[in-house]
Amino acid sequence: MHHVRMTDAAGAAAGAWADETSATFRVADPLGDLDGVRLVQDVRIPAEHLTFGRKGGYWELEIKRPPLNRMEYRLELSHRNGRREVVQDPANPRNAQGAFCTTSVLQFPEYEPPSWLSAQQGAGPGSDGPDATFDVPATALGVPVPVRLWTPPGSADDERLPLLVVNDGPEYDSLAMLTRYLSAGITGGWLPRLRAALLGPGERDDWYSANARYARGVHHAVLPAIASKVATSVRIGMGTSLGALAMLHAHCQYPDSFDALFLQSGSFFVARLDPQERRFRYFERIVRFVGRVHSGGILARPVPTVLTCGAIEENIENNRLMTRTLLAQGYDAELHEVPDMHNYTAWRDAFDPFLSGLLRHMGQGMQVSP
Repeated sequence: MHHVRMTDAAGAAAGAWADETSATFRVADPLGDLDGVRLVQDVRIPAEHLTFGRKGGYWELEIKRPPLNRMEYRLELSHRNGRREVVQDPANPRNAQGAFCTTSVLQFPEYEPPSWLSAQQGAGPGSDGPDATFDVPATALGVPVPVRLWTPPGSADDERLPLLVVNDGPEYDSLAMLTRYLSAGITGGWLPRLRAALLGPGERDDWYSANARYARGVHHAVLPAIASKVATSVRIGMGTSLGALAMLHAHCQYPDSFDALFLQSGSFFVARLDPQERRFRYFERIVRFVGRVHSGGILARPVPTVLTCGAIEENIENNRLMTRTLLAQGYDAELHEVPDMHNYTAWRDAFDPFLSGLLRHMGQGMQVSP
C-alpha cells in the first residue's frame, strides 16, 4: 500500500493512501473550522463521488481506484465563515509542479518513477551540456522565437548529430526534466548523441493552434538559424498537447521540416469528439486543420511517428483517431496509452521507452535533413 499520512492533534491519520482497489483521502479538522471538503481532480471521477464526509475530528473520502498508476489532486475547503479555497493537501508532502499550478500526488502501488532519474541523481536540467540561448527573428510572427540549444559535452559545432526540436521546450525541461533525461541516456549509452532545440512558446494558444504563421516561422527562420550554428543529421519534432498539434501542422505544411515526430497527448480536436473545447478561441481553426488531415488532403512524406496519451484523458479518442489516420496514409505510427493523465509527469514518464526507441531508431541515420 502506498500512502502519505500525518497525524493531527486528535491523533487521527490525515493524508492520502491507496491499495489495489481504493484510494482514501483524509483532512484533519479537530476544531470544526470547515463546513465541507471536496476532491479536485481531472481523472473523470463523477461529481457525486467527490464530497468528503465528516467523521469526528476529520473529513474522509474513499473512492474506487481510477485506472491509473498515480493521481494528481487538490482539495476544495469550505470554511464556516463562507470562504472557499482550493489548496494542496496539507498532510501530503508529495507534489508535482504543473504548467498552471502545483498539485498533491497519490501514487498507487504499481507506480515506479523512471530509472534514469536515479541514474543522474542530483544533476540539474542541462547541467552536462553547454547551452546556447538566442532569439530567432521570425517575420511571419512579428516577434522572435526564443531558442535554447542543448548539446552533449565534447561536441564540435560541425559534428552532424540528430536534432530534437521541442515545442514548449523550457516547460518540458523544467517540469519534465527533458535534458536530464537526454544527459542520462547519452551518458549511459542507451541514447545516441544528439542535440535538442528547446523552443519557447511565445503566444502559445495562438502559435500552437494550427497557425500557418508559426509553421512558416519554424521552417523559414528557426530551423535555418539552428543549422547556421550546428550541423544536423536528422530532425525529430516533439511537442505535447497544443505543442504536439503544432508539430504535426508544421510537418504537414512543410514536409521537409522533420524526419520523425514524437507527439504527446496531442490536441487533435474533432468537433464530435471534443465539444468541451468549443469555447477555446482557436477551436475552429484546429478542427479545420485536423479535418483536412483525416480527409487525406494534406498529409505528405510519411515519417516515423510515436504518440503517447493517457488512457483515460480527454484527448485519448482523438489520438486514437489520428493514429489510425496516419497509419492509413502510410506513416509508421504507433500510439502508446499510459496509465496517467494530461500532465508533465505523465509525459516525462513516457520518455523511456517510447521516445528512447524513436531516438535510437532515428540515430541510425535513416534519412538526412537538408
